[in-house]
Amino acid sequence: MASGEPTVPKLDMERFQPANRQRLSGPGLRTFLTIADLWGLSVVQRRFALGYPSRSTYHNWCRRARDHDPVTLDVDTLTRISAILGIYQALGSLFSETEDARTWLTSPHHTELFGGQPPMALIAGGTLDGLMLLRRFLDGARGGIYMAPNAVDEDFQPYTDAELALSV
Repeated sequence: MASGEPTVPKLDMERFQPANRQRLSGPGLRTFLTIADLWGLSVVQRRFALGYPSRSTYHNWCRRARDHDPVTLDVDTLTRISAILGIYQALGSLFSETEDARTWLTSPHHTELFGGQPPMALIAGGTLDGLMLLRRFLDGARGGIYMAPNAVDEDFQPYTDAELALSV
């Protein structure tokens, strides 16, 4: 490489290999299906969240995953499942009850990101961008941006210098 050329980070190609994708596909899909059940997603919404595979492909994936038979999903589908898992995890941090998280997902919101639509519209909208936007929004909310604190943190008072004990 000539001097002055930017270095490009080496991609971890191992994660894209079929054996690795197969290792992740069954457990990932089973977890996705459990979350979809908790959220009350229809089959059409589930298919959109996964990138809209054909009906027969979707049902074949589900059957194979539930039976613990080998299934190998493509990178896009695994990325979508990862986004759903991140959304679920963030909602679990923000809401102590699953029903409260589901209500938040299905209620209209008037922030610029949602434009009066429920966040579920981003999940069932069929785009990876929508899933990632929602995941990033919720990650920000967990960090105290966008949303009011949850019940556990709403009465939190910052520590004063006198309350801090430092050991040297």
